[in-house]
Amino acid sequence: MRFSLSVVIPVYNEAATVGKLVSRVLKSPYPTEIVIVDDGSTDGTVGILRRLDRSSKKISLYLQKTNQGKGASVRLGIARAKGKYILIQDADLEYSVSDYAKLLAPILSGKAQIVYGTRFTHIKNNVTPLSRASNWFLTYLTKLFFGSSITDMECCFKLFPKKLALKLDLKANRFDFEPEITAKFLKAGYTIEEVPVSYNPRSWKEGKKINVIDGIEAVITLLKYRFFEN
Repeated sequence: MRFSLSVVIPVYNEAATVGKLVSRVLKSPYPTEIVIVDDGSTDGTVGILRRLDRSSKKISLYLQKTNQGKGASVRLGIARAKGKYILIQDADLEYSVSDYAKLLAPILSGKAQIVYGTRFTHIKNNVTPLSRASNWFLTYLTKLFFGSSITDMECCFKLFPKKLALKLDLKANRFDFEPEITAKFLKAGYTIEEVPVSYNPRSWKEGKKINVIDGIEAVITLLKYRFFEN
């Protein structure tokens, strides 16, 4: 069966970046489909997305009427995707489309089924000390609870078979999507391969960042799926 890849892009108020990002994804030779889910944007993003949708048959656009959170958008994208594999791509320009080849290499070689990007090995990235510390703590908990060796649980770049994701019964609506899908993959016995990726973070002023409440929610999510729920 021919390898098929759906790139799922959750979007919320990214009028400044989404056009450039989608153009770069369209130029990549790897995606067979681009699934864009707008999460109730109010800044002109929807108009840009409608124009992009009309410009390419590769694009499938879904519009949420109200803002429900990144997790809800990603779950909808996974459900609607037609590709055998799913790759999550944020709508900003923090993660580079040029890293798709690295992410796909372990899949295409048969080395792995699930691949995450990591911002913290081999490549020097401009990650703030606070972000680095919070991510280290959440990744440490993931290692402690699930016996994992991953280094960057919160990385946006996650590549996996659609059929495996559907088996997980994902429920997260917000940024708790990252710890939920990771916890469920690991609890089900799957190994997560990591590859180093580049990262160009926006400032707090420029874009949405995970805050203290999101961090607490991530800890609760890891605890929940380790000790209380499947």
